[in-house]
Amino acid sequence: MDNESEKASRPKERKRDGVSIYERVAYDIAKRIANNEIEEGARLSGRSLMASEYGVSPETIRRAFALLEEMEVVLVMHNSGVRVLTAENAKLYLKKHQKHDEARSVLQRIRQILDEQDNLNKELHVSAKQLFAVNNRFKENNPFPLYEYTLTDVSKAIGKNLNDLHFWQETGATIVAIRRDGVINLSPGPYVQLEAHDILMMVGPHDCLSKAEILLG
Repeated sequence: MDNESEKASRPKERKRDGVSIYERVAYDIAKRIANNEIEEGARLSGRSLMASEYGVSPETIRRAFALLEEMEVVLVMHNSGVRVLTAENAKLYLKKHQKHDEARSVLQRIRQILDEQDNLNKELHVSAKQLFAVNNRFKENNPFPLYEYTLTDVSKAIGKNLNDLHFWQETGATIVAIRRDGVINLSPGPYVQLEAHDILMMVGPHDCLSKAEILLG
């Protein structure tokens, strides 16, 4: 590989994925040592030359060498350059920082999922409000009116789910949402455990609410 190709493959002077530039430079140098591209005992060129090779500042190179020296991959000799110690320590350095990169990637994915979930919750909330607004406007003409029932502190349904209660079989109604602590859970399914003060929103025949009161009271 010629010098121009090597420079193109080296980390650039920028920050990416939360990893500092000097960390990426240190990782690349350790990788070259571990792969015997740079032999044990070799003396690395000065900061200015290394900085030119990687396209970064001399200070970035200094910080990269400091990281490698902490794990005894290299020895920084003041006014005498930098000497490579062992390829084995370079491999240990790579292994350690691979774990850090994996943990960082997982953390970033968790944050991304939480952001996506937050956006979905907001979208669901807006859609639910629109649904209930439409229902209120056309309640009298709606062939499927929406009924609400609030579980009391003494409701025998607390701690159970709709499947346990045989809710649909007993009332003929379908639960379309549960409002809990101001949060609306659309299409909750038959296995959501009910809690006191849950507001059950259901559609069904005109007598479903009275049957629900008997079942859940």
